[in-house]
Amino acid sequence: MALLVGSSGPIVPHLPAAGASGVVRECERMGANRHLGGRTVGTTDAPRTGLRLMAVHAHPDDESSKGAATTAMYAAQGVEVLVVTCTGGERGSILNPRYPVRPSSPEEMADIRREEMAAAAAALGVRHHWLGFVDSGLPEGDPLPPLPEGCFALVPLEEAAGPLVQLVREFRPHVMTTYDPTGGYPHPDHVMCHKVAAEAFAAAGQADRYRGRGEPWAPHKLYYNHDFSLNRISTVHQAVVDAGLESPFGDWVASRAMREIPERQVTTRVRCADHFADRDAALVAHATQIDPEGFFFAVPRDLEIDVWPVEEYELAESRVPTTFPEDDLFAGIHPEDDR
Repeated sequence: MALLVGSSGPIVPHLPAAGASGVVRECERMGANRHLGGRTVGTTDAPRTGLRLMAVHAHPDDESSKGAATTAMYAAQGVEVLVVTCTGGERGSILNPRYPVRPSSPEEMADIRREEMAAAAAALGVRHHWLGFVDSGLPEGDPLPPLPEGCFALVPLEEAAGPLVQLVREFRPHVMTTYDPTGGYPHPDHVMCHKVAAEAFAAAGQADRYRGRGEPWAPHKLYYNHDFSLNRISTVHQAVVDAGLESPFGDWVASRAMREIPERQVTTRVRCADHFADRDAALVAHATQIDPEGFFFAVPRDLEIDVWPVEEYELAESRVPTTFPEDDLFAGIHPEDDR
């Protein structure tokens, strides 16, 4: 399945309908669904110097639960990988019941999470940059309370995107990754993260926009992370059940199916199971958020590697030609052609 090339502007993907049809069915026909471990569906281990990847996330720990093995793999192959975190995560809760202390203030929480983020970046082998905005928190209640003044989700888009545009122009990534327009789930910072990353992708190459923020650079491709697709969770869930084990995903699969949430298109599956251990180490580094005996570690790794050794993405924008399904975020990109 090829991309359609317009007469002007960026090349955009021509995608079939969302859901378990379309691109997902195309991948399945090529044997890239259940028991992926039996096929060579991923990137080569050859050195890949000269390529650059920027992964844009909302909070510290998001980089470790969304696309982490992909970033670790590319970094190990020689790709320059920069993880960007939009907020400090200072309004996050302690989600690990085994965490020994409770921070006394958002400032103390931010300090702890900075240390956690540094350890996670080291585990993944990537560079890291704080964008510097304030966590919006996750509002709860009916009706929902207003967001706190000055938080990331309330910053005007051009003001929020300006620092990221400047960083894109300095780092010059070939590929950017972030969340889809829903944020992956309805956290205001995740939705804002999408808006900021999409704006930076669109504007960084335009000399007449964000003047004073560096020399223009147009990234080649923008991807959305899809680490928690129903297809993936259902496949792993069934494999756990078939192995006679208790699945952590039973209630999740049932509730997700009842809500009839449309699946996003998956265009790209990156084989990165050799770096699941790096992903796990990065997750554990976020000790305030991740219980090492909890949800993220409930599936035996050898079973996961056997049935789902990939991370999934949706190609949202592309300025280079490619074909679907992809197995490499850098498909169609040649660093010697940098402009």
